[in-house]
Amino acid sequence: MATPLLPFLLIFLSQSPTSLSIRPNHPHPSKPKSLIFPLKTRSIPPSSLPSSPNKLRFHHNVTLTVSLSVGTPPQNATMVLDTGSELSWLRCATSSPLSFNPRASSSFSSIPCSSPTCVSQARDLPIPATCEQSSKKCHVALSYSDASTSEGSLSSDLFRLGDMSASPSPIRTTFGCMTSAFDSALDPTATTGLLGMNRGALSFVTQTGTRRFSYCISDRDSSGVLLIGSTNLPFMLPLNYTPFVQINLPLPYFDRVAYSVQLDGIRVGSTQLLIPKSVLLPDHTGAGQTMVDSGTQFTFLLGDPYNILRTEFLRQTKGILTPLNEPDYVFQGAFDLCFRVPEGKPVPVYVPSVALVFKGAEMVVAGERLLYKVPGEKRGGDGVWCFTFGNSDLVPISAYVIGHHHQQNVWVEYDLENGRVGFAPVKCDVASQKLGLTL
Repeated sequence: MATPLLPFLLIFLSQSPTSLSIRPNHPHPSKPKSLIFPLKTRSIPPSSLPSSPNKLRFHHNVTLTVSLSVGTPPQNATMVLDTGSELSWLRCATSSPLSFNPRASSSFSSIPCSSPTCVSQARDLPIPATCEQSSKKCHVALSYSDASTSEGSLSSDLFRLGDMSASPSPIRTTFGCMTSAFDSALDPTATTGLLGMNRGALSFVTQTGTRRFSYCISDRDSSGVLLIGSTNLPFMLPLNYTPFVQINLPLPYFDRVAYSVQLDGIRVGSTQLLIPKSVLLPDHTGAGQTMVDSGTQFTFLLGDPYNILRTEFLRQTKGILTPLNEPDYVFQGAFDLCFRVPEGKPVPVYVPSVALVFKGAEMVVAGERLLYKVPGEKRGGDGVWCFTFGNSDLVPISAYVIGHHHQQNVWVEYDLENGRVGFAPVKCDVASQKLGLTL
């Protein structure tokens, strides 16, 4: 997306891949193999968050990351995996062990202003590249919806995924070597940078010729899977696919390289919400597209549909959940429907599910995925739990965004070859165990 939200879940690649699927300069390999990585999750401690008051409307306390090695000799890098961003970037410094040191890499090179990469491809970034007059380097700057920023020079170096001993040949990748970065969500020591995974010309997906990738995140433990290549797993239900939405006209609020799909409707329990179809379609400015994004924590709906969902969820949970009833309390600046749940007790089992209905597929959100316990918030003997659908108008962003908190226990496949996103319900901890037996 043009102004992507920062992600929320830390996922580390902890073992070697089984086989090669990334093949640079071959966008349509005849018999692609697949890289399978075990994943682990970790939360950022509250002490790492910005202290209040701060200038941000919202922030996130966790993020989704992947481990790579960059340069010659290789340097380890932990990068945020973001399907809502294009340009990958690394924090660059010569003295910090937590940054990438370009001077220590013999394969590193800066991209000059005169390069076609700078002149054409980088000019299409949300903030077009400019020329540093003193150095003649291609200057890039990125800005995100939560006010996080990064700034530096367009560069290239050799990237490898996973463990060096089993990794395929390194891939020369264009990225931003950032000398200035402010991250609203993270302890700056938590990540080295960001890995852009959308469909843009400078994304890691495009540069490596990746035609399919998928992931599965458990809601029960730290297990999970990232797979680069085709999904053909015998224990899984068939994937249900929904096509990408394409608008070729350059509209100001439509991100043409996002994983954009069509949201057809929303159900609460068995009740179909009376949302006009026109409200779920992008308007003449491009506002109102629906994006599937690994870089967003929860799910955001535009104001009118959000209020309809909010009203119906409150109606169906009357007598089941106790509303917080604090009009001024808004979690992360966008989540204004919160409840009191006795400490130590789970969310009631009779909470109605919420189904996001797409063309050809749907995603059902149920149980604790509908509510999020706010760290550190208590009201007497109760904890504060907030509805995990937020109001885009409060952030503000001009789109529907499907966050990956709602993708837990769902196998999500990004199929660029056929222009679609696939979903299949699966117990991700079980999937990890089964894949672990076959590695």
